[in-house]
This record gives sequence, structure tokens and C-alpha cells, in this order.
Amino acid sequence: MYHLPVLKNRRTLLERAEKFISDIYFTDCNLRGRLYGDSCPLESLACFLTPKRITFSEASKQIFDPCKVGDTFGPTWWTCWFKATLKIPESWRGKEVHLLWESDGEAMVWRDEQPVQGLTKEGEKTSYILSECLQDEEPHSLTLYVEMACNGLFGAGQGSQIAAPDPNRKFSVQRAELVVFNRDVRELLTDFEMLVDIVKELGEEEQRGYQALFTVNEMVNLCDPSDPSSFAKVHSLAGTFFNQRNGESQHTVHAMGHCHIDSAWLWPYEETIRKCGRSWVTVIRLMEKNPEFVFTCSQAQQFQWVKSWYPGLFSSIQHYVKKGQFIPVGGTWVEMDGNLPSGESMVRQFLEGQRFFNKEFGRYCKEFWLPDTFGYSAQLPQIMQGCGISNFLTQKLSWNLINTFPHNTFFWEGLDGSTVLTHFPPGNSYEMKGKVEDLVKTLKNNKDKGRANHSAALFGFGDGGGGPTQLMLDRLRLVQDTNGLPKVQMSTPDELFTRLQADSALLCTWAGELFLELHNGTYTTQAQIKRGNRQCETLLHDIEIASSLALYRNNTFPYPAEKLQELWRLLLLNQFHDVIPGSCIEMVVEDALKYYEDIRSGGAALLRDACEALVAKGSSVAVFNSLPWERLEVVQIQEGAEKSGLVLVRASSIGVSPVKDTPPVTPVSVTVQADGTVVMENGLLKTAINRDGTLASLYLISGNRESISDGCLGNQFVMFDDVPLYWDAWDVMDYHLQTRKPVAEVVQPVHVVSSGGLRGSVSFTLRISDKSTITQEIIMDAMCPYIKFSTEVQWAESHKFLKVEFPVRVRSPNATYEIQFGHLQRPTHRNTSWDWARFEVWGHKWADLSEHNFGVSLLNDCKYGYSVHKNTMTLSLLRAPKAPDATADMGIHHFTYAIMPHTRSFQEASVIQCAYNLNFPLRLIQCSPDTMPWSAFSVTSQAVILETIKQAEDRGGVLVVRLYESHGSSVTATLRTTLPVREAWVCDLLEKQDPNRPVQVTSEGITLDFKPFQIVSLLLIM
Repeated sequence: MYHLPVLKNRRTLLERAEKFISDIYFTDCNLRGRLYGDSCPLESLACFLTPKRITFSEASKQIFDPCKVGDTFGPTWWTCWFKATLKIPESWRGKEVHLLWESDGEAMVWRDEQPVQGLTKEGEKTSYILSECLQDEEPHSLTLYVEMACNGLFGAGQGSQIAAPDPNRKFSVQRAELVVFNRDVRELLTDFEMLVDIVKELGEEEQRGYQALFTVNEMVNLCDPSDPSSFAKVHSLAGTFFNQRNGESQHTVHAMGHCHIDSAWLWPYEETIRKCGRSWVTVIRLMEKNPEFVFTCSQAQQFQWVKSWYPGLFSSIQHYVKKGQFIPVGGTWVEMDGNLPSGESMVRQFLEGQRFFNKEFGRYCKEFWLPDTFGYSAQLPQIMQGCGISNFLTQKLSWNLINTFPHNTFFWEGLDGSTVLTHFPPGNSYEMKGKVEDLVKTLKNNKDKGRANHSAALFGFGDGGGGPTQLMLDRLRLVQDTNGLPKVQMSTPDELFTRLQADSALLCTWAGELFLELHNGTYTTQAQIKRGNRQCETLLHDIEIASSLALYRNNTFPYPAEKLQELWRLLLLNQFHDVIPGSCIEMVVEDALKYYEDIRSGGAALLRDACEALVAKGSSVAVFNSLPWERLEVVQIQEGAEKSGLVLVRASSIGVSPVKDTPPVTPVSVTVQADGTVVMENGLLKTAINRDGTLASLYLISGNRESISDGCLGNQFVMFDDVPLYWDAWDVMDYHLQTRKPVAEVVQPVHVVSSGGLRGSVSFTLRISDKSTITQEIIMDAMCPYIKFSTEVQWAESHKFLKVEFPVRVRSPNATYEIQFGHLQRPTHRNTSWDWARFEVWGHKWADLSEHNFGVSLLNDCKYGYSVHKNTMTLSLLRAPKAPDATADMGIHHFTYAIMPHTRSFQEASVIQCAYNLNFPLRLIQCSPDTMPWSAFSVTSQAVILETIKQAEDRGGVLVVRLYESHGSSVTATLRTTLPVREAWVCDLLEKQDPNRPVQVTSEGITLDFKPFQIVSLLLIM
């Protein structure tokens, strides 16, 4: 010891050290106050404001007006460009010189027409290094431009981070000056800070914590902030502590730079482009100075944006990708929602992402990277494996509200049995700061101690961007192997997963979905986005099939590959995990809805062109069926200029059929009873509808079974109070179920709209409140096994939740829900906390509740939120959160759902096919009177669904067809086609041909074996 012993008062010694490096207390005499030396004002500062986000070349030509530090700029979402003229004093020769810039708007420094540094006060980046050691030959006078966005790192929420943005906020520059930066002070501050944190994190029980305490106290004794010559001894003392090593058994933390940037959230898509630029150029600067630094980065869309907006930066990224420092991860177009996109959409996320990464960087990603998504579908492991990915990293399940997920490193087994090695960083964060707290938490939280001795630590400011800082790197470098802390190594995802795989013998397996017990409201919020997603998925499916068939029906037809890619990428962008869930600001919703309109308008033209190429033109009408089974449906056709009519059409499987009115076996009858109820019957179903639109009865004639529970009513609209604890657009809490109120006020009672024959229907209107109404048409079509409910809601509520209930005469401990390429079961009881946490769940086109030989299915055309408790089936319809979009879901909504009672299992009753039929309408096309029905594809097994037909990427004359087993059975099926297929090969989801798996093509077709829920993709060579 260098001084006399002192009392072992932990609190005073610790607080003494904290105050010695405080940026608030005693800065006149402590070490922190010496971080900066001399300062010098800018020679001049001028600015101009623009409401648009413009390029540097355009900005630099504008007229700049003089301004000063402290001036305000705005409003929100505008951009202020500054022109800063600098002159570095001659006396600063040999010193490190920074431009110190503090503004409450995110900023980018431009020098020599290139972006060179991101500046965000919230992201601890407030200086741009002009010189590390000023030399005579360096320029002492120069002009810089600073592009400042009038928004903060997390947008401009009014009052709280997730509140709707304040449109009139002003932003200011608080500091803009040249300073001398004392690097030796910064290094010493890091020593002090890390030792203080070791004392605090290891606590009073650990001897090592006390060693740190007495070391840091002695450092204060030795350090004279006004005398830099004292620093070497102090630094040496710290080095002695940090260089005391761990044993060989110590846990290893794999540190990786990270900068999670939401592609849109509390800011619009266009601002994200600049966030990427600001963050990634800063990463490149760090790589230039720290050759060991590794940075992981996902989302091909963001790379594409940077390539377009910042080509010079993109070239630098390509350079550092080759060096192995800048590592593209994830393999997807965006970090998409893990629940709501269809199976085919998920495949396209990987197809577009992996192809982009391979084209631009010469590599495919080996790991799926999705740290911030609100749950993970049970089909993701199979989709990952099909895209060349066998590792998965996330951490979102640490947000579970009720149950603690039991693993950090484990094998995740999907619906079909596919497994992927999965890692949840035990620090429960994707934006650590390289602090002692992060390392201790990573060690202590690891739920697989003894099974996995390696963990990831992702460091860098995230969500709004920012990324790592030099300080974070310095912290981690200091404690690479310090006794009392886990070992730290700068690493890559590949290194981490290789080590985990090597020691995986004792790892556990989790089978089925990774359900997030939070954010259940995102299955329903922003209903127009959900509707746009479902309709556009359907449209793109139909365009691809029609275009693929047109290639072989019309040899002059060009497959619209480029335009389809453009539309798919728009759809995939909107599946980002804060857009399709509805947890974004109003500006993002407007952008998303515009993109859906772009897909609809561009897609309608493509579909029209393809359909016209399928048939000879004429005055007759045909239907195009994009589904792989024959359909018998009532469709509405135009008869002349003003009159439309209904016909019952038999449509060929994946093909075209002329419209020929087929008489129904049993026409629909509609009878109005004396008490105002209406009875409708079509030979399959018989229903009694009350004056308020509720179903008094739904009778399945063939099964001789009533579907509605005794004393209950079907189609009962119900309202709930919907006030979460904090995350407004995200969360619906369990206690909302205690506030149930039926919608009972009738504005217009049930009355007949269609009186029978091919269609019977009734309409009614209910009042929800003085602001909101429901108008619904209940439709029974001839030969149709389900009843449709075509609904319009005028919605102007606040923190309310609208649902519709069907209490059914079924008893089962589990309900079944469609997910991507299959289905799964969830409990209808609340026995355990894991069951209770699923009070609101997600599903796709249908949910089913069945007992032996009878069940009821609930179908829909654009909804995703469900609840089945005991025997009550509930579909979630609309929410009304006020943050981060104060106008969320306000307005008019249209949607259709259907109820389908059935005998036998839902598989045998064709529930899956009926849900497809509801979502994929028969498309009307003009044709010549002599058009004959034809079918291009069909499948012999009802269990196997032909989901996709498209042209192979970069291969003319080759089609990709994708099929999946939908029943949960092992089955052999034959794919039949009338197209001239020469040979067929199995391929993966990236369309890579498997040279070892040719498939025999016979006159009967292509016969394939399927395991339960297996996805099979084929290349068909014509």
C-alpha cells in the first residue's frame, strides 16, 4: 500500500471513486473535468432548413444563412443542414483535436462530399475526430457540413417515448466548437469506471469486489488530475488488477458489435435510411482504428438503401465484409414479424435476403437473427433449414410477462421435427454497452450453466440506431481475461455457434412455437395493415401462378420477374416487426398503406396481363382458379353495363373454366318468421338468425347436430375495456377479459337482402356507441358448407377491443390454429401459468374446435387474433390504442369471417381448403365463347397443398412448385400436370437444385412422399 490504511467503509470509498469521475460533481477538481483541454469557437456557422431528406450534392448548392449555437430549428421531421467553417489554432500542434457537436437531433458529418461520422447525443457520439495528433502538414482550416434531422434517436414522442410524435417540436444545437481531447484522461476514466462497476456488481460477498474497491481508492490517492505525469502510475495500478487472470473453466462471452435499427417504428422508413448511414459510417471509422472489432448487421433491405443513398459507404462495407469484420447476418429481407406473415412470405424473406447477401458480399448467412420480434412460429426451424441456416439468435422471450423461459442455449424443434441450434444471449439485451454489469448479468442469468460455457453479448446502441462506440470497445478490451469476470473475446456468430455446437451433447430441446407472453395486441392493432398484407399475399400468389401458366399457354408472354420482385420487396418490407404488428407511428401506417396500394395497382395490371394470355379474347366470361382443387362456388358476374347476377360455377384446379351456370342440388331458402327471426337453409346447413344478428341456431344437416351451445347465441359481438400497463399498441392484458359487454343496441334489425336460390342473405346494423356502428350481411350460398359474415364497422373508439364470439357445442381440451404451412394445437383450459398466458393467441386463415366426429371452424379473410376458452370461439376484430399512433384503427373497416360446422375431423371435412377458398377468390376474365375448361396442376391427396408456382430465379424455362403436407400425416401424393415437364428435381427454399435428388416424371405425374407438415420444393424443367 502507498498510504496509511483507512477504515474499511465500503460506502465512502466507493462514493469517493464515483465522485472522482463524475460529470456532475466536483468537475473543477476531479478527473472528468480534465477530459477536454482548450476550446475554440467555429469560424462561422450557417444553415438552411428543408422539409425533405435530400442528397449532399443538392444540399451543398443551397443558400446558407448565419446561425449560432442555441438557435432552434424545426419542425419535427424537417432537416437542417449546417455549413461549419473551422480554423484550428497553431498552438494545438501535436494534440488530438475534435469537433464537439451536441444537438438533440440526430446528425451526420460530411467532409469532402462523403459521410464521415454519425453524431447522436443519446447514442454517446458527440465528437468528430479532426486529428489524432495535429501535424503541420494537416489542414488547419476546413469546411464541414452537418446534416441534422429534426428528430431524436427515438423520434419525437410527445411526453413519453412511445407517445404519438409532437409535430411541432423544435430542435437545437447546444455545442459546436473545436476542443483538445485528452486521450490519456479518457483511458484513465475507463480504468476507474470499470473498477467502480466491479465493486458495485460483485457486491459485498465477493473478495474480488473488495480488491477492486481498495485498488480504485489507491488510484484516487495517486492521481493528480492537474498533473498528467501522475497518470502512468495510476494506470499501472489498474493494469495490475485487470491482468490477474481467470482459470480455464471460466465462462466465455463472445462480444459482437451490434446496431439494431428498426426499419420503421417511431420514425418513417425514409428516416431509417439516414439512421443506417449515420450508424454504419461510424462503425467503419471504428474498424479503421480497431482491427479486432467485429460488427454484426442484419436486414438486406437496409443494405440496399445504403447502397442506393451512400454508395461510397457501401463500398467500404463490402471491403470490411471481405476482411471478416462487418458481418451480414439473418439472411432475411427485413427482421420480419415471426407470427403474421404467411409461410410463403417467410420463404421469400429468406430468398430475397440470402440472394442479396450472396450477390453483394459473396456469402450466405448461416444464422437467423431476429432479436426483437414478438414470437416465433413453429415452422421457422424447417424454413431456416431449407434456406441453409441451422443457427438462430434472439432474446425477446426474456420479455415474457408470466413465465420465465427455461433455456438460453438449446435445440429448437419445429412442427415437422426440424431442429436448429438456438441461443438467447443471457444478458437479455441486444444493445449492451460493454459494461461490467452486462458481463456479470450474462454469467449469472445463463440458465444452461454446466451445459453451455459460451454466450453472446451484443453491444451498441440500438432500436433507433447509433451502434457501438470507442468507449465500449475500450471497456471490453480492458477485461478480456480479468479474474472475477467472465472471459471476453471479440467474436463472430460463426465462432459462437461452432463452440456451442461442439459442446451441445447436454443441451435440452424445446418443441413447438416460441410464444411471447406479451404484445398479444399486435395480432389485431392496425387492421388495415393486416388486411393489406393478407390481400397482397393472395394477389402475388395468383399473379405468379397465372404468369407461370401463361408462359406455356402463350409463347409471347414475358414473365414479369423484375416487377414481381419489386412488389414482393414492398410486401416484405411491410412485414417488418413494428409495421405489420401495428406498433408504429401514423406516418409509417400511411407509408405502409400506400405500399399496399402500389402492390394492388401494379399487381392488378400484372394479373390482368397474365389472365388475358391464358385464353383467347372474346365476349364470354371465364374464371381463373389459382387453387389446386376443383371448386363449386357462387360468383357475381356483370350482365351488361348496369346489371350483375349470380352464377354457380364449377372451376377447374389451377386453371381456367368458362362460366356455365350449374343448377344447385338444393337451392337456398330464406324464411322470415313471425317474431322477426330469419331461417336460411341450403341442404347442408340450417340457421336461425335473431333480429339483432345473433345466431339462435346453426344446424349441420348431414350430422344431425346443433352447433350453438344451449342457451347461448352465436355471432355475438362483444366489447372490452382495453387499457394495458404501458405498451399501448402492443399489449392486451389478461384483465381485459373481466370487462366484457355484449353489443346489444339494434339500429336496424335483420332484414332480407337476397331471398334465396343461389344466395340467401340478411343484413342488420348495431350501435356500439354514439360514435361507432356495425353493419353486417350474413350470407348463405348454395352448396357452401359455411356461412359468411360480411362486415362493415365504423369505428371511433378509445381503448376498446371489439370481438365476436361463437359458443359452440363442442368439448375439447385443445383448439387447432392454422400457422405457416400447417397447424398446431393450444389449450382451451387455464390449468397452468403457461396455459393462462395464452389468453389471446395468433392464427392465420382458420381455427377449429373439434371433438370426435364433430367440430366447428372459424374462418376469416384478414384477421389474426383468436381466443378459444372452454367451448367459446372468439375472433378479435378491432382495437383502439392511442400510442404510438393516436389515430390507430379509426375509420371504416371491412372484413369477412365464416363459421363452418363439420362432421369427422377438420382435415377430412376440407376446412383447410374452405379457408383457402374464402381468401382466394375466383378471378373473372373475358374469353371467347368456345373456351374449354382446362387444368394445369392437381394433387391426388387432399392432405398435400400446392402452395406456390413461380418461375425459378434466373432460370427461364424452369418453374418452382412448392407443396406442403397440411394434415399432420405421412402420405404419398402425386402431382399431376398438363405442362410439358421434361425433368424434375428436388430443390431447397433458395431454389438450389439437389443433384442427388432427381424426381421421376411419369404419365401419371410426379409422385412424392411427405412427412407431417413437410415442405417440398421442386424444379420443373420444361
